Amino acid sequence: MGGTYSSTTTEAPPQPQPSAIQHVIDTQSPPDSPHAPHLHHLALQVKHNLEHQHLWTNLRIHTHVSPSPPNTTTTTNTPAKPTTTPEPHKPPPLPRPMLSGLPPQRLYIHPDEQIELLQAQRKKAGPGSGMGDVAPEREWVLPTHLKEKWSLRRFGEVFDGVGVVPGGAEGDGGGDGEGERGVGEEGEGEGVGCARVGLGGEREGRSSAEVESRGGERVDGAAERQGNEWRTTKRVLLATVDDDSTVVYYIVHDGIVKPRQN
Repeated sequence: MGGTYSSTTTEAPPQPQPSAIQHVIDTQSPPDSPHAPHLHHLALQVKHNLEHQHLWTNLRIHTHVSPSPPNTTTTTNTPAKPTTTPEPHKPPPLPRPMLSGLPPQRLYIHPDEQIELLQAQRKKAGPGSGMGDVAPEREWVLPTHLKEKWSLRRFGEVFDGVGVVPGGAEGDGGGDGEGERGVGEEGEGEGVGCARVGLGGEREGRSSAEVESRGGERVDGAAERQGNEWRTTKRVLLATVDDDSTVVYYIVHDGIVKPRQN
């Protein structure tokens, strides 16, 4: 005896919408990068965190070493040799994609600059007036993951590919640039000095408009473009990402740094 069977089809539940960071990764990953895709994804994740959680502006991704400055020519008595115009040299890629951007407030102040600022503000506003407003500076950011193992050699390769002050264009690792608050205690060592940074910005209740302007004057890094005589050592902001998307930031200096005064 044959029975009659009826079948019913159930519709699959709707797929969840991709997160904001996943949308950034899907739409902004370059197709012809010299770096592995996961390194670009890491850089985009840190960029998204700095922009939306810490109110950084003018964020850019850098993939290649900054061009070397022209060599200085000297006059000699030897006959000049015929020269040919060299082909344009494409700078080598950085060890991994790096970021540069302008934080809402200065991240690091050299101890000697701190003394100078305190003395100038004391003459201007009297004792106990602090340092006054300090223009932010454009910073390098090195995206990393917590499970990575870093050595002095790897940090050295990163510092070799960047300038003291980030440039403004893609792939430009040096030159004039533009600049969250809270620098921890400074470390000191023969290779790199490291200090943990607590980035303020949004968590302290400041709107982006308040961060970008003080007293009606927009903070666009103009002071830094004129040059900071105290910024002579390379430094990067080490951004360490965990599996739960938590990002912790440390300032890493290229070499020994003078301890800060409390």
